[in-house]
Amino acid sequence: MRTQILSDKELVDQYIAGNEMALERLIHRHKDKVYTSIYCIVKDQYLSEDIFQETFIKAIDTLRSGKYNEEGKFAPWVMRIAYNLCIDHFRKLKRLPGVVTSEGDDIFKYMKFEETPVEEHMAVEKFEGKLKDLIEQLPEDQKEVVILRHFFNFSFKEVAEYTQSPLNTCLGRMRYALMNLRKMMEQQRVMLR
Repeated sequence: MRTQILSDKELVDQYIAGNEMALERLIHRHKDKVYTSIYCIVKDQYLSEDIFQETFIKAIDTLRSGKYNEEGKFAPWVMRIAYNLCIDHFRKLKRLPGVVTSEGDDIFKYMKFEETPVEEHMAVEKFEGKLKDLIEQLPEDQKEVVILRHFFNFSFKEVAEYTQSPLNTCLGRMRYALMNLRKMMEQQRVMLR
């Protein structure tokens, strides 16, 4: 019962000391946020579950090996592992061969059976793809804030802690990122649907 009021750092210390229940409590405490963040990026339930499990396996391996040194910032550390695993997944996908149309689209992504009309689905995917490309063009500090805030659902306070930047700096980076995205969308005439 006492583990419910312990901080993440105390739970990590207890787990390292041999208390398996402390790890269970840590996972339970952060599972919803980690899973939701992964799902927002990969948009696939089964893949999200796989990456979620792999995230905590990596975290456990690091804790057991004695290499964990995040000074009580367990949640941002686990979120960083999850984010890196999502990025790794997409890097692997880019290396996989696919059947590509003359416009550069993989035809297998249109072969899903859904209730959404194909044209609408294609338009949304095309917009999302363009938006992701535009986000990739942002300066690194702005891109990081956008990804953490909108894909990992971090609060601005959590973004500030994760990036080790002042809160106002993070807010400014988001403001400039949105201004830059708006400008790039206007220049490239990217339409919101």
